[in-house]
Amino acid sequence: MMKGKAYVLMMIATLFLGWSCNDDDDLTGGEIPGSEDLEIQDFIWGGLNVFYLYQDDVPDLADDRFNSDSEYLDFLATEPVPEDFFESLLFNRGVVDTESWIVDDYIELENSFAGISKSNGVEFGLGRISANSNDILGYVRYIMPNSDATDKDIRRGDIFLTVNGTQLTIENYRELLFSDLDTYTLDLANIENGTIVPNGRSVELTKFEYTENPVLIAKTFVEAGKKIGYLLYNSFDFPFDDDMNDAFLQFKNESVTDLIVDLRYNRGGRGSSALALAGMITGQFKGEVFQRDQYNPKIQAELEESNPDWLVEKFTDRLANGNRINSLNLNSVHFIVTDGSASASELTISALQPYIDVTIVGDVTYGKYTGSLTLYDSDDYRREGANPDHLYAMQPLILEYTNSLGQTVRGGMQPDIERIERISNMGILGERNEPLLSVAINDILGVTAKFEEDKFPKLEMVGHSKSFYPMTENLIIEKPGLRKVLNEISQGNK
Repeated sequence: MMKGKAYVLMMIATLFLGWSCNDDDDLTGGEIPGSEDLEIQDFIWGGLNVFYLYQDDVPDLADDRFNSDSEYLDFLATEPVPEDFFESLLFNRGVVDTESWIVDDYIELENSFAGISKSNGVEFGLGRISANSNDILGYVRYIMPNSDATDKDIRRGDIFLTVNGTQLTIENYRELLFSDLDTYTLDLANIENGTIVPNGRSVELTKFEYTENPVLIAKTFVEAGKKIGYLLYNSFDFPFDDDMNDAFLQFKNESVTDLIVDLRYNRGGRGSSALALAGMITGQFKGEVFQRDQYNPKIQAELEESNPDWLVEKFTDRLANGNRINSLNLNSVHFIVTDGSASASELTISALQPYIDVTIVGDVTYGKYTGSLTLYDSDDYRREGANPDHLYAMQPLILEYTNSLGQTVRGGMQPDIERIERISNMGILGERNEPLLSVAINDILGVTAKFEEDKFPKLEMVGHSKSFYPMTENLIIEKPGLRKVLNEISQGNK
């Protein structure tokens, strides 16, 4: 059965001609959809049929689902809203597949991959004020440099309850914090005797287009004869791989002997940046297996037989742009994590565990063990040659990953030293006495420091400042030629 943009346009023209001549011969039972709608639907079905990790589990995505071209076209017309059509084809949405998405503007998507978005510079977390409460609070994790918030009276550790005078709740926080309204006022609060109370302070903030460099802090501590490098890295954004590489050159020039990589707010990003970070930490494992990939059954079987090299990613000494990696050749590393550390963060940690001593400080991580690929409406799903009639693109899950030993991060990674970041004692990021950093440094030094557990309860998290940011909790796969190879395999299996 022929499918594709040209085919759909031809079928629409044919059907429209027949329909206009005979009102009783209405294929869709109503107005025949416009060509743009069906082109998008065709793109969605075709891309998911080829690449989707769970293609074999969705009957409507089966290679033999349709007996004729007209039956296929009928199916495309059943759901006129592209987003709804996409959702209807996902496997066990919200339980198994929580990460696939579709966008109607891939320019905006690409900007987000490059760290470009509208922001006022306040990076925050959101949690329930108390168990089972619908009221929520926000707390500031950090302030982005050179943003609107930089010179405002707001800092890490500040707490806010209301936006423009309205209490944040489960029902309204999306509208209050993530609407198209660029300016809002946060009303701040303090913790007093275990209770959160307004303090009379407020701050007005405005969002502007902002490019965030995820390499927020790179510094070295010198203690007890050790030189301990500290990197706070907030997203695996490949345009900033050189900035991360420069940080490791700094560590190398400072003769760093130990390293702490802080991924506590890192929700994920590009897999090639995870590979680069692992190579910067080590360097002695070039050519060894970094990760193993598992695709949908029809692709997996063909790759295992014809090209098994596509099923593994190996340590390298080069960035994706070809620049040489600055490697420390370490045999141990400490990672700081929270329950929000996900995807490429977990991949990096898991991939290193078979090779060097890895110590995890913090909380159980998110548990993201799948990867996704950006698909465009073109013959081979690449950006080049994309359909000029629309800007839709989709990011379906295409693979599950493990480390070289076949170990998965499903269910999250358990910390070796459990410490929860508490909103009543946030500390200053990058300072020696910041609670989680202090624990990591003391462990490197072999010091058993007294730790007083904060009595303020751990928040039940409901969101964060990047909750509606496309890269949230995602591992973005980008291998040269991958779309072409997988598309050819799929077509050959039909």
